[in-house]
Amino acid sequence: MTTGSLVREKTIDTKPFTRKSRLPPSDRDALVIGLVNNMPDAALESTEKQFRDLLGAASFGLPVRLRLLALPEVRRSDARRAQIAERYEDIAAVADEHMDGLIVTGTEPRAPSLREEPFWPALGRLVDWADEHTVSTIWSCLAAHAAVLYLDGIERHAFPSKLSGIFKCEKSADHDLVEGQPSEWFVPHSRYNGLAEDMLAAQGYRILLRSPETGPDMFVRQSRSLFLFLQGHPEYDRHALHREYRRDVGRFLGGRSERYPEIPHGYFDAETTGILAEFRARALRNRCPELVREFPAIADAAVVHNWSAAAIAFYRRWLAYLYAGRTRPELRRLRSRSSHRPNLADMGGVA
Repeated sequence: MTTGSLVREKTIDTKPFTRKSRLPPSDRDALVIGLVNNMPDAALESTEKQFRDLLGAASFGLPVRLRLLALPEVRRSDARRAQIAERYEDIAAVADEHMDGLIVTGTEPRAPSLREEPFWPALGRLVDWADEHTVSTIWSCLAAHAAVLYLDGIERHAFPSKLSGIFKCEKSADHDLVEGQPSEWFVPHSRYNGLAEDMLAAQGYRILLRSPETGPDMFVRQSRSLFLFLQGHPEYDRHALHREYRRDVGRFLGGRSERYPEIPHGYFDAETTGILAEFRARALRNRCPELVREFPAIADAAVVHNWSAAAIAFYRRWLAYLYAGRTRPELRRLRSRSSHRPNLADMGGVA
């Protein structure tokens, strides 16, 4: 896609943002949020839908325009790359623009070190650009790990096995983004690596949410932009972990993984957990790719936790923070700044 390509955008209309006042619904007043969707091909569309639905529910009448962006260095199939060229904007096109907010997703790692990933140079430039050109940016999962490595040299560590499931996290600090939230809420996690809280704290990161199992779940770093880092996935829909688990089982049965995946922690009810344990025993006795066709059907009621209310409340606070940024003098200057812009033009287009 060329720099002059049409931007695919959508204004999300929902309920009034506050009971006391309504914000102007005109398109020019909409909050502009970029979604840099780096998720693998199979999860690209579901990730877009998850964030679209979540922002729609959280906007509460605040007009929001979502701009779809992609890093061309992320590995894609030819078919998916063609779809991205049709629907996603060339990231180089935003080099001279301001966005109120940015969300950058993770992706599956391909290299032993994040510094060896093909997208590493482009992501570093994106970190610099976001600090200059957004009120706040959310870095999700692997993107959070890459951003703190780029900013402060903090290396992530590998887990003995995949951390997958729903975990109760406790609020550990006060901040505008968690004001009014309960002291604890459930968050989905799905990752093979984590960050040490003491290393983050030593570099000035402020931990907002944590749990013994997941470590720091949510933390912030304030520079010109407020950077928010999420190791979990509050945007996940109800069956996202179910789909990932079935995918991982299929990889084991097909010989692409040597370890049968653990059932996501705290996710399924006891009956479903028992059924999946029985299927695991079958798979270990008769490992073959065809067996994935017999993977048990999962009822909606089998998922025992619903984290959507907490996720919506959190993103509502984030959108309110972005809107408030328009009235702060120091953030108004950020919107009009025309110098010291990192060069994104050499990031290339989506072929």
